[in-house]
Amino acid sequence: MAIVPYKEKSTSKREQVAEMFDNISPRYDLLNHLLSGGIDIYWRKKAIRQLKPFAPRTLLDVATGTGDFALEALALKPEKIVGVDISEGMLSIGREKMQKRGVDRIIEMRSGDSEGLPFADNDFDAVIVSFGVRNFENLLKGLQDMYRVTRPGGVCLVLEFSKPRGFIFKRLYSFYSNTILPLIGRMISKDQSAYTYLPESVQAFPDGPDFLRVFETAGFTNTKWIPLTFGIASIYLGQKSS
Repeated sequence: MAIVPYKEKSTSKREQVAEMFDNISPRYDLLNHLLSGGIDIYWRKKAIRQLKPFAPRTLLDVATGTGDFALEALALKPEKIVGVDISEGMLSIGREKMQKRGVDRIIEMRSGDSEGLPFADNDFDAVIVSFGVRNFENLLKGLQDMYRVTRPGGVCLVLEFSKPRGFIFKRLYSFYSNTILPLIGRMISKDQSAYTYLPESVQAFPDGPDFLRVFETAGFTNTKWIPLTFGIASIYLGQKSS
Protein backbone atom coordinates (compact mmCIF):
# COMPACT_ATOMS: atom_id res chain seq x y z
CA MET A 1 0.00 0.00 0.00
CA ALA A 2 1.32 3.45 -0.95
CA ILE A 3 2.40 5.77 1.86
CA VAL A 4 0.22 8.88 1.59
CA PRO A 5 -0.14 12.06 3.69
CA TYR A 6 -3.91 11.88 4.24
CA LYS A 7 -4.90 8.28 4.95
CA GLU A 8 -8.57 9.16 5.39
CA LYS A 9 -8.81 10.34 1.77
CA SER A 10 -9.25 8.18 -1.33
CA THR A 11 -7.40 10.50 -3.72
CA SER A 12 -4.16 9.39 -5.42
CA LYS A 13 -0.74 9.87 -3.87
CA ARG A 14 0.05 12.48 -6.52
CA GLU A 15 -3.04 14.52 -5.60
CA GLN A 16 -2.37 14.19 -1.87
CA VAL A 17 1.28 15.22 -2.20
CA ALA A 18 0.26 18.29 -4.22
CA GLU A 19 -2.37 19.18 -1.59
CA MET A 20 0.11 18.66 1.26
CA PHE A 21 2.74 20.93 -0.27
CA ASP A 22 0.13 23.56 -1.10
CA ASN A 23 -0.88 23.48 2.58
CA ILE A 24 2.63 23.78 4.05
CA SER A 25 4.19 26.02 1.38
CA PRO A 26 4.07 29.25 3.48
CA ARG A 27 6.22 27.61 6.20
CA TYR A 28 8.14 25.08 4.09
CA ASP A 29 11.51 26.85 3.91
CA LEU A 30 11.46 27.73 7.60
CA LEU A 31 10.65 24.18 8.63
CA ASN A 32 13.25 22.69 6.30
CA HIS A 33 16.07 24.64 7.91
CA LEU A 34 14.68 24.37 11.46
CA LEU A 35 14.02 20.64 11.49
CA SER A 36 17.40 19.80 9.92
CA GLY A 37 19.35 22.28 12.04
CA GLY A 38 20.35 23.96 8.78
CA ILE A 39 22.29 20.93 7.58
CA ASP A 40 20.02 20.65 4.52
CA ILE A 41 21.90 23.69 3.14
CA TYR A 42 25.21 21.80 3.41
CA TRP A 43 23.66 18.73 1.77
CA ARG A 44 22.51 20.74 -1.24
CA LYS A 45 25.91 22.41 -1.61
CA LYS A 46 27.74 19.07 -1.47
CA ALA A 47 25.33 17.52 -3.96
CA ILE A 48 25.76 20.32 -6.49
CA ARG A 49 29.56 20.07 -6.18
CA GLN A 50 29.28 16.52 -7.55
CA LEU A 51 28.13 18.02 -10.86
CA LYS A 52 31.10 20.36 -11.40
CA PRO A 53 33.12 17.82 -13.45
CA PHE A 54 30.17 17.53 -15.86
CA ALA A 55 29.85 21.33 -16.37
CA PRO A 56 26.14 21.17 -17.31
CA ARG A 57 24.80 24.16 -19.26
CA THR A 58 21.12 23.25 -18.96
CA LEU A 59 19.54 21.70 -15.86
CA LEU A 60 16.10 20.42 -14.93
CA ASP A 61 15.23 20.50 -11.22
CA VAL A 62 12.40 18.02 -10.68
CA ALA A 63 10.08 18.51 -7.67
CA THR A 64 11.74 21.90 -7.30
CA GLY A 65 9.44 23.12 -4.51
CA THR A 66 10.40 26.71 -3.71
CA GLY A 67 13.57 26.39 -5.78
CA ASP A 68 16.36 26.06 -3.18
CA PHE A 69 18.16 23.32 -5.15
CA ALA A 70 17.83 25.31 -8.37
CA LEU A 71 19.34 28.33 -6.64
CA GLU A 72 22.24 26.23 -5.36
CA ALA A 73 22.82 24.98 -8.93
CA LEU A 74 23.66 28.56 -9.98
CA ALA A 75 27.12 27.80 -8.58
CA LEU A 76 27.67 25.73 -11.76
CA LYS A 77 27.17 28.88 -13.87
CA PRO A 78 24.63 27.26 -16.23
CA GLU A 79 22.82 28.98 -19.07
CA LYS A 80 19.37 27.79 -18.00
CA ILE A 81 17.68 25.99 -15.10
CA VAL A 82 14.06 24.87 -15.26
CA GLY A 83 12.31 23.88 -12.04
CA VAL A 84 9.12 21.80 -12.21
CA ASP A 85 6.67 20.92 -9.45
CA ILE A 86 3.07 19.76 -9.05
CA SER A 87 2.35 22.21 -6.22
CA GLU A 88 1.29 25.66 -7.37
CA GLY A 89 1.64 26.89 -3.80
CA MET A 90 5.34 25.99 -3.73
CA LEU A 91 5.91 27.35 -7.26
CA SER A 92 4.31 30.68 -6.37
CA ILE A 93 6.73 31.18 -3.48
CA GLY A 94 9.61 29.99 -5.67
CA ARG A 95 8.80 32.49 -8.42
CA GLU A 96 8.75 35.35 -5.89
CA LYS A 97 12.10 34.15 -4.56
CA MET A 98 13.67 34.12 -8.04
CA GLN A 99 12.38 37.61 -8.84
CA LYS A 100 13.65 39.05 -5.54
CA ARG A 101 17.09 37.58 -6.21
CA GLY A 102 17.11 38.76 -9.82
CA VAL A 103 17.65 35.30 -11.29
CA ASP A 104 14.23 34.68 -12.86
CA ARG A 105 15.74 34.94 -16.36
CA ILE A 106 18.02 31.99 -15.61
CA ILE A 107 15.70 29.95 -13.38
CA GLU A 108 12.23 29.27 -14.80
CA MET A 109 9.61 27.75 -12.49
CA ARG A 110 7.02 25.60 -14.28
CA SER A 111 4.14 23.35 -13.35
CA GLY A 112 4.94 19.76 -14.25
CA ASP A 113 4.46 16.13 -13.20
CA SER A 114 7.59 14.09 -12.51
CA GLU A 115 6.06 11.05 -14.21
CA GLY A 116 5.13 12.96 -17.37
CA LEU A 117 7.69 15.72 -17.74
CA PRO A 118 6.63 18.34 -20.34
CA PHE A 119 9.94 18.29 -22.21
CA ALA A 120 11.42 16.68 -25.31
CA ASP A 121 13.73 13.67 -25.21
CA ASN A 122 17.42 14.40 -24.53
CA ASP A 123 16.66 18.00 -23.49
CA PHE A 124 18.95 18.61 -20.48
CA ASP A 125 22.61 18.18 -19.62
CA ALA A 126 21.68 17.36 -16.02
CA VAL A 127 18.48 16.40 -14.23
CA ILE A 128 18.45 16.94 -10.48
CA VAL A 129 15.99 16.40 -7.63
CA SER A 130 16.28 17.01 -3.89
CA PHE A 131 13.98 15.36 -1.35
CA GLY A 132 11.39 14.65 -4.02
CA VAL A 133 11.70 11.14 -5.43
CA ARG A 134 10.19 9.44 -2.38
CA ASN A 135 7.01 11.43 -3.14
CA PHE A 136 6.69 9.98 -6.65
CA GLU A 137 3.56 7.90 -7.13
CA ASN A 138 5.59 5.46 -9.22
CA LEU A 139 9.33 5.72 -8.50
CA LEU A 140 10.53 3.73 -11.51
CA LYS A 141 8.26 5.60 -13.92
CA GLY A 142 9.46 8.94 -12.59
CA LEU A 143 13.13 7.95 -12.91
CA GLN A 144 12.52 6.63 -16.43
CA ASP A 145 11.06 9.98 -17.47
CA MET A 146 14.05 11.77 -15.92
CA TYR A 147 16.25 9.44 -17.98
CA ARG A 148 14.26 10.26 -21.12
CA VAL A 149 14.85 14.02 -20.87
CA THR A 150 18.56 13.65 -19.99
CA ARG A 151 20.81 14.00 -23.03
CA PRO A 152 23.18 11.14 -23.92
CA GLY A 153 26.29 11.56 -21.79
CA GLY A 154 24.32 13.68 -19.32
CA VAL A 155 23.95 13.08 -15.61
CA CYS A 156 21.16 12.62 -13.10
CA LEU A 157 21.62 13.57 -9.44
CA VAL A 158 19.23 12.62 -6.65
CA LEU A 159 19.47 13.97 -3.08
CA GLU A 160 17.10 12.16 -0.75
CA PHE A 161 16.56 11.20 2.87
CA SER A 162 17.76 7.74 3.80
CA LYS A 163 17.93 5.48 6.85
CA PRO A 164 20.99 5.62 9.18
CA ARG A 165 22.83 2.29 9.43
CA GLY A 166 24.66 2.66 12.77
CA PHE A 167 22.75 1.08 15.69
CA ILE A 168 22.96 3.94 18.24
CA PHE A 169 22.44 6.80 15.79
CA LYS A 170 19.66 4.86 14.09
CA ARG A 171 17.73 4.70 17.40
CA LEU A 172 18.32 8.38 18.19
CA TYR A 173 17.25 9.44 14.71
CA SER A 174 14.16 7.22 14.88
CA PHE A 175 13.07 8.91 18.12
CA TYR A 176 13.63 12.37 16.65
CA SER A 177 11.91 11.69 13.32
CA ASN A 178 8.92 9.88 14.78
CA THR A 179 8.35 12.03 17.88
CA ILE A 180 10.01 15.46 17.84
CA LEU A 181 9.81 16.23 14.10
CA PRO A 182 6.04 15.61 13.71
CA LEU A 183 5.30 17.66 16.84
CA ILE A 184 7.27 20.71 15.66
CA GLY A 185 5.99 20.28 12.11
CA ARG A 186 2.35 20.25 13.22
CA MET A 187 2.81 23.31 15.45
CA ILE A 188 4.40 25.47 12.76
CA SER A 189 2.83 24.21 9.52
CA LYS A 190 -0.69 23.71 10.98
CA ASP A 191 -0.94 20.55 8.86
CA GLN A 192 -1.68 17.56 11.07
CA SER A 193 -0.41 14.96 8.59
CA ALA A 194 2.51 16.38 6.59
CA TYR A 195 5.26 15.82 9.14
CA THR A 196 3.96 12.40 10.11
CA TYR A 197 4.03 11.45 6.43
CA LEU A 198 7.69 12.54 6.17
CA PRO A 199 9.22 9.85 8.46
CA GLU A 200 6.78 7.25 7.15
CA SER A 201 7.79 7.97 3.55
CA VAL A 202 11.50 7.84 4.46
CA GLN A 203 11.06 4.48 6.21
CA ALA A 204 9.25 2.99 3.21
CA PHE A 205 11.68 4.38 0.62
CA PRO A 206 14.21 1.99 -1.02
CA ASP A 207 17.47 3.73 -0.11
CA GLY A 208 21.16 2.91 -0.62
CA PRO A 209 21.81 -0.15 -2.81
CA ASP A 210 18.08 -0.75 -3.18
CA PHE A 211 17.65 2.68 -4.77
CA LEU A 212 20.64 2.11 -7.05
CA ARG A 213 18.94 -1.01 -8.39
CA VAL A 214 15.83 0.99 -9.33
CA PHE A 215 18.04 3.78 -10.70
CA GLU A 216 19.84 1.29 -12.95
CA THR A 217 16.56 -0.35 -14.02
CA ALA A 218 15.50 3.10 -15.23
CA GLY A 219 18.55 3.07 -17.52
CA PHE A 220 21.27 4.98 -15.64
CA THR A 221 24.82 3.65 -15.60
CA ASN A 222 28.01 4.47 -13.66
CA THR A 223 25.81 4.84 -10.61
CA LYS A 224 27.20 6.04 -7.30
CA TRP A 225 25.84 6.29 -3.72
CA ILE A 226 27.24 8.87 -1.28
CA PRO A 227 25.79 8.71 2.27
CA LEU A 228 25.66 12.00 4.21
CA THR A 229 25.66 12.71 7.97
CA PHE A 230 25.58 9.13 9.31
CA GLY A 231 23.22 8.13 6.49
CA ILE A 232 20.37 10.56 7.25
CA ALA A 233 20.53 11.63 3.61
CA SER A 234 22.18 10.28 0.48
CA ILE A 235 23.38 11.52 -2.90
CA TYR A 236 22.86 9.26 -5.91
CA LEU A 237 24.54 9.86 -9.27
CA GLY A 238 23.93 8.16 -12.58
CA GLN A 239 24.71 8.82 -16.25
CA LYS A 240 22.90 8.28 -19.51
CA SER A 241 25.12 6.43 -21.95
CA SER A 242 26.41 8.43 -24.91
